Amino acid sequence: MSRMSRILSCAIFLALSLLARLEAASAKPPNILFILTDDQRWNAMGCAGNPIIKTPNMDGLAKDGIRFRQAFVTTAICAASRASLFTGLYERTHRYTFGTPPIQDAHTDISYPVQLKQAGYRTGFVGKFGVGVNQGRTDDMFDYFQPLNRSPYMKKMPDGSEKHLTDIVFDKAVEFLGTVDKDKPWCLSLNFNAPHAEDNDPRQYIWPKTEDGLYDNVTIPEVKTMAPEYFEANPEFLKTSESRVRYHWRFDETGKYQDMVKGYYRMISGVDRVIGQVRSELAKRGMAENTVIVFMADNGYFLGERGFADKWYLYEHSVRVPMIIVDPKLPSIRRGETVDLMALNVDIAPTILSYAGVKVPSLMQGHSLIPLINGKAPADWRTDFFYEHLFDRHNIPKSEGLRTERWSYIRWFEQTPVVEELYDHQTDYEEVNNLLNDPAYAKVLAQMRQRTDQLRDSYGGVFKPWPKPEPKAKAKKAKAKAKE
Repeated sequence: MSRMSRILSCAIFLALSLLARLEAASAKPPNILFILTDDQRWNAMGCAGNPIIKTPNMDGLAKDGIRFRQAFVTTAICAASRASLFTGLYERTHRYTFGTPPIQDAHTDISYPVQLKQAGYRTGFVGKFGVGVNQGRTDDMFDYFQPLNRSPYMKKMPDGSEKHLTDIVFDKAVEFLGTVDKDKPWCLSLNFNAPHAEDNDPRQYIWPKTEDGLYDNVTIPEVKTMAPEYFEANPEFLKTSESRVRYHWRFDETGKYQDMVKGYYRMISGVDRVIGQVRSELAKRGMAENTVIVFMADNGYFLGERGFADKWYLYEHSVRVPMIIVDPKLPSIRRGETVDLMALNVDIAPTILSYAGVKVPSLMQGHSLIPLINGKAPADWRTDFFYEHLFDRHNIPKSEGLRTERWSYIRWFEQTPVVEELYDHQTDYEEVNNLLNDPAYAKVLAQMRQRTDQLRDSYGGVFKPWPKPEPKAKAKKAKAKAKE
């Protein structure tokens, strides 16, 4: 090659490299759609092996993205879990649940909506907010804020008709998409109330009329651990807990069990239908190819296991949730894969920020899941996680513990004396054989206790009662006095 040819080739190479860098620098960050369901357990999807429930659009997300088969929440109640989703912090750190003061401003400041808005994203929220923040902070979090709550699920429309809340969520999502600037990235948090029961309605599960008739010709198999002997094996204080109260609302008769589980499934199928409608809307608007979709539930759910209903405790059905992430830039050869490493609700905020190219605040305790999605999991990725439930209610006992890839350790720390449980998931998936007093597992028990204490202390230490929120009148008076 002549000297002139080499110079020309070098110049072309440099020009192409510069062009690639300029294109990368000017590329619009991805849009982000975060879909959250309420009380959906991990196996309430067809793609998770459920042979009865119809969820073609959730299955479509799994086909187009990565499904995390070992996804968990660190607290199985909506208030604390949603605070963890926003902030990437454990409950013992953010100190928010039902009956506590609002999320501290310092923690709201690091939440993914605030961070994204400051980075130039248009941020939107539709559906169940589920947390308390200080006055004015939702304006810092969202450009578009449409909180929607159940009770009732069926809402009266201006024309006198009724519409299910799940379908109203879709309407508001479309409304938000109509406000975005094509040259500005957006993040929409789409938080469904479904399939949470409408607790004050004897029907409990209120589904959209579109899902009428689904599962009518199906018999739902009753779970083995609904049998009385499994309930009797529970600690005494759990036998009169809220989980048992709600079991009688929903599952204590065969016909009732069939009706309730089918209603729960219909509500999930309603959400699934709307997910498909939202994806179609993104495609119609030319947004699908630059929109990352994150799908998760705020906690799991008992459907009669152990003689319980609802959630709250560190048992598998309560803490394990669906999680799927669709990255349109993911190579087609990787789509449809599953990941078996542990993923948590505290990982959602750092993952969303990482996709947006926003630096993850050092205070966040979760980790971005992008390396796992790209098949490059760090060698030191977690093999366990700390669990806690600190809601102050007389018939929902507080607990803390540890879930590893094999073991579950539960500590009911406010009982006198303290009550503990130890289960081996390899041999006892239903967690019915408490190994606590088996000498063969004494070493495992000691390790689980020590690791629980270590993680607990790193997140905030031994539990201290939450400060009670000031009465509104007292707070208003103090605020007025401060202005004087």
